[in-house]
Amino acid sequence: LIGNCSIGALIDRHARLVWCCLPRFDADPLFHGLLDSADGIGGNGTFSIEIADLARCEQQYDHGTAVLRTRLFDRLEQGIEIVDFAPRYTDHGRTFRPAQIVRRVRSLQGAPRVRVVLRPRDDWGRSVPTQTRGSNNLRFVHSHGVLRLTSNAPLTYICDETVFALRNPLSFVLGPDETLEGEVDDTAARMEDATRRHWRQWTRRLAVPLEWQDAVIRAA
Repeated sequence: LIGNCSIGALIDRHARLVWCCLPRFDADPLFHGLLDSADGIGGNGTFSIEIADLARCEQQYDHGTAVLRTRLFDRLEQGIEIVDFAPRYTDHGRTFRPAQIVRRVRSLQGAPRVRVVLRPRDDWGRSVPTQTRGSNNLRFVHSHGVLRLTSNAPLTYICDETVFALRNPLSFVLGPDETLEGEVDDTAARMEDATRRHWRQWTRRLAVPLEWQDAVIRAA
């Protein structure tokens, strides 16, 4: 689970976003892969970042935060790391917690072959949002609004679900139909650092007993 008290999303152990209602917790699930099949690999209603020839995976939260880190490795032990979070931090004296998900991907070793699959669905999976393309973004027009993905990944690879070699870090910012200020990778990195600091400051203020402290903080 990742979230920022405005939205929440479920990421499975293979780094597939399989459930997320946008722009509110009670909204239509634009990602509903959790219900699409027994193992969540239904194909539709998902946002996945896949590695070819997946052999094993690891997943954990950054300590004291709601920032999730998933590592996928192929049969040659080449690996990628996906960092997922929903931004939450103080900006200009106000709490910034948009209906937004940020995914950052980098190679751990070699140039592993990856694929990005982005298939939001509308009306509880019954319809496909209309897609338009900008210079560095994809827009998905659905019945309740417009969803925008801003990324430094080649948009053609995303649209065609092409397998490609991951050599440079990639960032994906998914949320309202708004233009990002600055370059997407720099913006995503700044959001990640600020969100991590926010959660660590928040957990330090919690008054919890020593028993089961890690579990209680994680639940909080």
